[in-house]
Amino acid sequence: MSRAFLYEDIHDEVISYLAESVERYKPGVPTDPETTIGTIVSRAQFDRVMGFIDSAKSEGARAVTGGYAVTDSPLAKGSFIAPTIFADVTPQMRIAREEIHGPVLAVRKWSDEDSMLNEVNALELGLPCAIWTRDLVMAHRTAARVEAGFVWVNEVGRHFLGAPFGGVKQSGIGREVGIGELISFTYEKNVHINLSGQ
Repeated sequence: MSRAFLYEDIHDEVISYLAESVERYKPGVPTDPETTIGTIVSRAQFDRVMGFIDSAKSEGARAVTGGYAVTDSPLAKGSFIAPTIFADVTPQMRIAREEIHGPVLAVRKWSDEDSMLNEVNALELGLPCAIWTRDLVMAHRTAARVEAGFVWVNEVGRHFLGAPFGGVKQSGIGREVGIGELISFTYEKNVHINLSGQ
């Protein structure tokens, strides 16, 4: 998840909680049992994610935690980035408009549900979405209105065997895991045969 929209009444409290929560994630080599977050997949992607971090700083986002490459030995030669949270993000910032695919979260404060959903749906991206609420009516209403291919309510990341996963707009290609993935490898053919000889 690249973006989080926090309701104004709980924004500061949740930001503080998030900052404390990511402290438990320790970048490291995969053979170390203490490692809880691995390396970025390639040096090119590392540079891309660091570019997002640099642009967020230059555009005025506030780094709540992280925002730097981890260079402690033995990680100095790797592509490790500290889990990063930015607050005071505006819709015009690059981190609010593009998928980052790295340990960076852009946080937006909202007060009006319609405006927030318009902003959520303004992007040409729509892979997953997570909604956190105790209001079941709001959960259903928001899940129906958000333009995403996969929606979690009150958790994130869980997948179920046979439940299709995929995105909308410019995110993802079709559906994976469910029957739709099998059907995508087939094509329909209509064959009409007249056996009367006429």
